[in-house]
Amino acid sequence: MFFLYRTATVLGAPGVRLYLRWRLRRGKEDQARLPERLGVASIPRPDGPLIWVHAASVGESLSILPLVSRLREEPSAPRVLVTTGTVTSATLMAARLPEGALHQFSPVDLPSAAMRFLDHWRPDLALWVESEFWPNLLAEMRRRGLPAVLVNARLSDRSLRGWRRLGGLAAELLSGFRLALAQSEEMADRLRSLGGRNVACVGNLKYAADPLPVVADALARLKDAIGGRPCWLAASVHPGEERVTGQVHRRLQGCHPGLLTLLVPRHPTLGAKMAADLRAEGLNVARRAAGEALEAGTDLYLADTLGELGLFYRLAPIAFVGGSLVPHGGQNLLEPARLDCAILHGPHVENFARIAEAMGGAEAALQVATAEALASAVDSLLQDPERGRRMAASARHVAEGEAGVLDRILERLRPFLESLGGRSREGGHA
Repeated sequence: MFFLYRTATVLGAPGVRLYLRWRLRRGKEDQARLPERLGVASIPRPDGPLIWVHAASVGESLSILPLVSRLREEPSAPRVLVTTGTVTSATLMAARLPEGALHQFSPVDLPSAAMRFLDHWRPDLALWVESEFWPNLLAEMRRRGLPAVLVNARLSDRSLRGWRRLGGLAAELLSGFRLALAQSEEMADRLRSLGGRNVACVGNLKYAADPLPVVADALARLKDAIGGRPCWLAASVHPGEERVTGQVHRRLQGCHPGLLTLLVPRHPTLGAKMAADLRAEGLNVARRAAGEALEAGTDLYLADTLGELGLFYRLAPIAFVGGSLVPHGGQNLLEPARLDCAILHGPHVENFARIAEAMGGAEAALQVATAEALASAVDSLLQDPERGRRMAASARHVAEGEAGVLDRILERLRPFLESLGGRSREGGHA
């Protein structure tokens, strides 16, 4: 199976390059850094030990920030290279990585790109986050003897079914990881069922994250603009959920005079279209990215900017977390939990199932399945703010429930970290 995959990627390399160009035209690649996707580094490799942390996209890259900071504090003072695959995650990493950490776009899974990437960076240790299994890159790492650990491992139902259909390929890929640290015992069992060895559960790294950042001046300005208006937030909204958000606003504005709905799209590039669709429904929409002011007559303030979700969670006492009314798998429920929000979400929370279960069991979050149910829940919480405060307190308690997860992960990584100095003196893994 691997031979067939490798042959297909070698023969299909021109098609992959065309695909990257197509993504570039759609704004999904960075023109200046496109060679990085083919393994061509844009910056030199720093001297000394180097840990490579690979995280696919925004959620994974944000979750590893506390780990990167702790790795930088190790006695060997390793530099950390973070790779991600999206323009949005690259922008966030540029703003939030600690000193001594670098970012590059991850190479596409072509044998030539994998070899160029590893030839240049020669990492001493690789930490792959969640469920990124790229056969060519993993095979090249294994051939070079690069120690690799799977961190915060997660496999969705769909991914599990897909890997099972590929016979022994999953076991071959997982054999490249000397250790796999799963988010939960369920995920650990799934990895073992695919042939994973040395699998352990130490908890979900997302519990270790700091509260999302905020610019104090921006928070003060928006608080003044909102004044005493009742408001709620629809956060990380995916296509289709903005229409539900508009429906909820129209249902509630009659019984909650001055109601303000805050909406943050999951992808800022969707902002213009979402605003146009909502305006077509008769709503007065102000777009933050377009510099449109939040005024007294604004029904819906659409925050199609990057990296400001922490600002809006701090403004709204009630937060619906998107990607959950549509079959996407949900977004991170711990982010509003750290910022004193009463949390609502839809039924599709497979990516955060254990967290959603804990939130529900603690009466820290409510699940809604329709626009009507969401409107009813928002209405209830606007009328009973004390209930919302109780939910928010319970949510914060859940978010603080696995505070030691980062220490447990580092304890498991300790043998690899202690050997960094020796490998670096030997010149890394060529």
